[in-house]
Amino acid sequence: MVLLELLAPLTGIIRVRSKVNLDNMVFKLHYKVTAPMLFTFCLLVTTRNMTGDPINCVHDENSKLNDDVVNTYCWVHTTYTLPKYLHRRSGHGTNIMYPGVGPASDNDERRYHAYYQWVPFVLFIQGMMFYVPHWIWRTVENGKMDSLVAGLAVPVMRREDRQEKISRLAEYLYASVHNHNFYAFKYFICELMTIAMTLFNMWFMDKFLGGMFYDYGFKVIEFTEMEQVDRTDPMIELFPRITKCDFNMFGPSGTIEKHDILCVLAINVLNEKIYVFLWFWLLILATLSSLGFIYRLLICCIPYLSIEFLSRRSLGKMSAVLTRQLQVGDRFILYVLRNNLELFCFTSLLEELTARLSGQLRNHPDNDITSEAAYMMNEDIDIDRIITR
Repeated sequence: MVLLELLAPLTGIIRVRSKVNLDNMVFKLHYKVTAPMLFTFCLLVTTRNMTGDPINCVHDENSKLNDDVVNTYCWVHTTYTLPKYLHRRSGHGTNIMYPGVGPASDNDERRYHAYYQWVPFVLFIQGMMFYVPHWIWRTVENGKMDSLVAGLAVPVMRREDRQEKISRLAEYLYASVHNHNFYAFKYFICELMTIAMTLFNMWFMDKFLGGMFYDYGFKVIEFTEMEQVDRTDPMIELFPRITKCDFNMFGPSGTIEKHDILCVLAINVLNEKIYVFLWFWLLILATLSSLGFIYRLLICCIPYLSIEFLSRRSLGKMSAVLTRQLQVGDRFILYVLRNNLELFCFTSLLEELTARLSGQLRNHPDNDITSEAAYMMNEDIDIDRIITR
């Protein structure tokens, strides 16, 4: 409950519901799926830490050490495992009770595990990072598409009113042709940012987990295909459930007494599941985002592909006019409009726009807002006055 109260102020910032569709399904995977998923993982780990015992250390009963003091000390000062024992068999007849845990000497290599203290904070920060590209895009987009489609979003409308609004929208697009390249550029930058954010998070988690995240998923797959007697669980190697801790204290005569402590990290049972899932998810997300970005670049930058995608049917002369007259920004505007208008409305819009571009309706008496739309583009005033009046 305390965590939910702390997160309450963020609800005004993180809102993904919108009147218009400004992006695509792959883009939405970042802020509608990945970000909430990371916040959920953060909440799970935090709840587990607050309601349970994330670490429970065992020591010699004759040492008279305080259990709470030992647990807190080992949690704060981190625990470690011994890599030389990771791939040896443990159990009866050996001096190894668990992979990575065994008799230690001062010269032995030690692998310290300090990440578990920071997992909730890192997951929360990652969730915010995956929301950033969407927030930037909505900020720089500044409600332009919402203004363009507002007049056509009414489900029940007279045919004459709908046609009038389509005509006004077509006239605006005609008057502002070749002026939308920067609008498209801003979107492509934000979409490219989603790819960069995914790759950065993979790199960041690898550094956070001591350089063992990149091949974590491959090791898990390999582990499932190995024989039972030969395999070493990579999840135990990265997220050990049993570790060692050195606890030093002064004896009665002032001599430093070294206590060899055994710690059970129950929280790592949850951590290992979270991070193996994130490994596969981020790999899939990075692949889909990269392919989606290339696909949209091709659709918007190659005129013929763009028009065919927008129309989904042969348009004859209309297709030739749109291909010849429109630039990347114009085609991107149509791409977004296509996702926000009914098919018959969008088809009618293409027909109206083609007629204006070909000069057939340039001098039509109903087209009385051309100069006003052009003035709006130069002065950067609200589109609502043009489209919805």
